Amino acid sequence: MCGIVGVVSRSPVNQLIYDALLLLQHRGQDATGIVTQLDRKFFMHKAKGMVRDVFRTRNMRSLPGNTGLGQVRYPTAGDANSEEEAQPFYVNAPFGIVMVHNGNITNAKALRKELFGTDHRHTNTTSDSEVLLNVLAHELDRVTVGSQLTPETVFAAVAAVHKRVSGSYAVIAMIAGYGMLAFRDPYGIRPLCLSKNSDDGSYMLASESVALEGTGFTLDRDIKPGEAVFINLDGQVASAMCVPEGQAKHSPCIFEFIYLARPDSVLDGISVYTARLNLGETLAKRVLSVVPPNDIDVVIPIPESSRPSAMQLAQLIGKPYREGFVKNRYVGRTFIMPGQGVRKKSVRQKLNAIASEFKGRNVLLVDDSIVRGTTSKEIVQMAREVGANKVYLASAAPPVRYPNVYGIDMPTKEELVAHDRDVEQIRQLIGCDALIYQDVDAMKHAVGSLNPALKGFDASCFDGVYVTGDVTADSISQLNEGRNPVSKEDADADGTLV
Repeated sequence: MCGIVGVVSRSPVNQLIYDALLLLQHRGQDATGIVTQLDRKFFMHKAKGMVRDVFRTRNMRSLPGNTGLGQVRYPTAGDANSEEEAQPFYVNAPFGIVMVHNGNITNAKALRKELFGTDHRHTNTTSDSEVLLNVLAHELDRVTVGSQLTPETVFAAVAAVHKRVSGSYAVIAMIAGYGMLAFRDPYGIRPLCLSKNSDDGSYMLASESVALEGTGFTLDRDIKPGEAVFINLDGQVASAMCVPEGQAKHSPCIFEFIYLARPDSVLDGISVYTARLNLGETLAKRVLSVVPPNDIDVVIPIPESSRPSAMQLAQLIGKPYREGFVKNRYVGRTFIMPGQGVRKKSVRQKLNAIASEFKGRNVLLVDDSIVRGTTSKEIVQMAREVGANKVYLASAAPPVRYPNVYGIDMPTKEELVAHDRDVEQIRQLIGCDALIYQDVDAMKHAVGSLNPALKGFDASCFDGVYVTGDVTADSISQLNEGRNPVSKEDADADGTLV
């Protein structure tokens, strides 16, 4: 999962891209990069770290030009410790192309062999994004032999990419001297939206609408699944569907609405905040079927994505909503610390309980989701230590039973607390007095009802149905060979994500 942005303007774009990346920082804090274009030349700066740390005044001055791309990275595959894995990526032929990518290519290993063997192309990192860039470059080279690059040839290349590449991909690329290209996979798993600033005619593409609105743009529309958009350097826009009719099946990742996206974003016509309120409403019904309301004194969210769901739940069951945990955003990331003991200590440094909200009370804790269960167990214990009488735990998402292969770094199935365990076994492991999960169908309805045009979601980590239809146990094992060891709960405790 990453955040990407692209801008075509009549004025310098370095500051605009920087500001947009700040608004997308929740989508990745591992590394960031910006590339701009001036007179067919690319200028790039990228490094590990957060936006405010990577870009200094001297770096911004070295990024001239009226067109550019940016990315914030949350690594799910490849070498997370290598700065070479940071995006954007660049190839010099054909034309010169730079690219940023959000998603995960599930057949990257096979594609890498094809690139080396038949396409005669070289990749220099373990990143699946570099593989995707080289596939795009090869197809652009093939369709433009003996002809000029036009929107039509660009769209033909994207159509060829769709035939070769599997997985999830929201892509923005710049072709030197020509313009900017953006496209989504045929399922629209990862988000991408478009806006035009009517004041100056500039265009912005971004992972979330919040990046548009926070920089003076207004959301126009989402890029459709299987669609490609090409904006030339004069601001002329062309678009086309690059998959055969009927092959685009819009199935956005439902975890975006549960946890990943900022609550003030609108993705694929759905308000993330409203989706989380709806999840709280359906979760309230589940809670009341398990725990009598008289046994609950207070509802407390586990920061931060669970807050809207917890507020709505509290209102519906008629119980007070309280902030019982304070997050320290300035502690290092637990997942790079050796040993579970150190990890547990760091969780407590990052999340501190307000004892007065727990002492002598039966508390209902609400989280957006539970992945490994290690952080949940620690938080339940914290609540007991500061005097809670009983501790109930409710999850706005269903049990996470399957790995995610489309760009969210969820653990192997053996690491998932819900894998091969029923709810009672999970409850005993976590140590709460009652454990209440969202229902899968209720979750899909709570989110999907906000855009009836959507016919389904990728909810593979909950229901085991992988929408691309080509994911097997063997392919998951191959993907896990290069998996970055970062869990959602590590990120949540760190404040890496909203």
